[in-house]
Amino acid sequence: MTTPPPRDYPAIEDHALIGDGTTAALVATDATVDWLCLPRFDGPGFFVSLLDAERGGRWLLQPEGLVSVRQEYLPRTAVVRTELRARHEGRDGVVEVLDALPLAGPPRVGGPTGTGELVRLVRVLDGEVELRSSLRARGGVEVSAGADELALRWPHGGRDLTLSTTRPVPGLERLEGRVRLRAGEAVGLVLRWADGPTALRTVDDVAAALERTAERWREWTRQVAHEGPYTEDVVRSAITLKLCDHHENGALVAAPTSSLPEGIGGERNWDYRFTWVRDAAYSVYALRRIGLEQESGAFLRWVLSAFRGQDRPKVLYTLDGTAPADEFTDPHLRGYRGSAPVRWGNAAADQVQHDVYGEVLDCAWQWAHHGGEVDEELWGRLRGLAVTAEENWRTPDHGIWEIRDAGRPFTYSVAMCQVAADRTARLARLTGRDADAERFGTLAATVRETLLREAVGERGHFTEHLGEGEDTLDASLLALPLRRVVEASDPRMVRTVEAVVDRLGAGDGLVYRYLPHESPDGLAGDEGAFLLCSFWWADNLVHSGRLDDGVQLFESLLARTNHVGLLPEQVDAGTGAFLGNFPQAFSHIGLVSTAVNIARHTGGAA
Repeated sequence: MTTPPPRDYPAIEDHALIGDGTTAALVATDATVDWLCLPRFDGPGFFVSLLDAERGGRWLLQPEGLVSVRQEYLPRTAVVRTELRARHEGRDGVVEVLDALPLAGPPRVGGPTGTGELVRLVRVLDGEVELRSSLRARGGVEVSAGADELALRWPHGGRDLTLSTTRPVPGLERLEGRVRLRAGEAVGLVLRWADGPTALRTVDDVAAALERTAERWREWTRQVAHEGPYTEDVVRSAITLKLCDHHENGALVAAPTSSLPEGIGGERNWDYRFTWVRDAAYSVYALRRIGLEQESGAFLRWVLSAFRGQDRPKVLYTLDGTAPADEFTDPHLRGYRGSAPVRWGNAAADQVQHDVYGEVLDCAWQWAHHGGEVDEELWGRLRGLAVTAEENWRTPDHGIWEIRDAGRPFTYSVAMCQVAADRTARLARLTGRDADAERFGTLAATVRETLLREAVGERGHFTEHLGEGEDTLDASLLALPLRRVVEASDPRMVRTVEAVVDRLGAGDGLVYRYLPHESPDGLAGDEGAFLLCSFWWADNLVHSGRLDDGVQLFESLLARTNHVGLLPEQVDAGTGAFLGNFPQAFSHIGLVSTAVNIARHTGGAA
């Protein structure tokens, strides 16, 4: 048990994630729901108290006199159990709260799987408590009493919801209810945004819905194919990725939150509730390696569909595969611990980022290599991407880190254009298109030769840009072996890893992705260490023969997961506190990939 988190702005790491493949919620260790967007991941924020403790909205559900807390997932599920100990007016009590967004069926791709409800079951395990339920929505709600439930009108989001309980809770009509419960007693609460009344009227109904949901998650995890010392870490990461997965079509949001800061008090606050094309190849590769063929295939089909008819794919899309609305700052929310501005939408969608061509073509190669058909229409679109890479690989772009400054010829972007050419040549050979195989094979060789000539500095390691006069670095260079541009054992790559760790290392296994004072990005302030880069570092160690060092680094990263196994985008190197949007799909993709690499190098099955 630990002490309750501060209620104004609990630490980012003091949360668990629940979801149903359409949206997701964050539940704090004191059982307060601090985040929920409706009706989808990218919808308006109903509960966003992490972005403004007073005006953001949250659902507090806890006994008076809270003393200590403990939180966990039911094993191999996305059902959260929070245990709360309280002492109030001379009485001690212990309650458990079970939280979930129930599933109507298995969490598979191909249609909505959720019931459109947030279900909460409170049981008193010992003693007696006075339970308090306090619900505030962002912008407020209009309440009217129905026969069996409260009807809520939410003007800010333009939606109607209902709130029901399995027993009377005095004051709930004002959304500030209290009820005294003794050991053995329970109450269920259901917030519903789907059409129609809830079917969960009794405690038994609520308990059965939670158990069905838990069993559906346990059934889904049985397909995760990984054996080794890190199996449970891989399974938890797989569940987390599935919670970021839009079950209707396989799109994967980068994170279910917006504007959680990369530096407390700074302006590096972004909306991550979209699907990045660059995530595609990493995600497809990682998910396929642990047996999640349906998820990897669906994501690939979504990516290929999203850029249909476009000469140049966008960097990111909405869950529907359309361009996101314009980015704007929210004048009504103060930001997490004063980290303004709060942003909705993401202007990076309109940036030029040349790595996108390689991401898509690498996905297409993986798909075709495993039996997917490349007809003339698809080939025309893929070939068009390769031609765009051919025409632009030397021109500046905004890079993988999406700088908000003048573009530069980033080495990683050039390398991904090499990947685009290489994978196109492979596709052409596979499908009997010999002329294109020769053309793009030659292009791949030319780009690679240029990289080896112009992106290697005086100290013999790769540099951030082509033609650098000085040996500037960014941590995307660690991904070059992972994209098969250069071998991890290549002396230039070994020196690159050493240089990145020396210059960008933050200590204790952490790495900054770049240093803004050396690599200007158009933004003020600094940011935390970027966890994915540390997983890339571990992969390089494993692939270059330094297995023991790679394992040691990987285990230090596992130790940074929070109490329920979740990872953020970034970490404050000084305090270990989580930074950035949470949980971060990229970080969990890195965890899965490195665990698989270690298992394969140690003779384990994966």
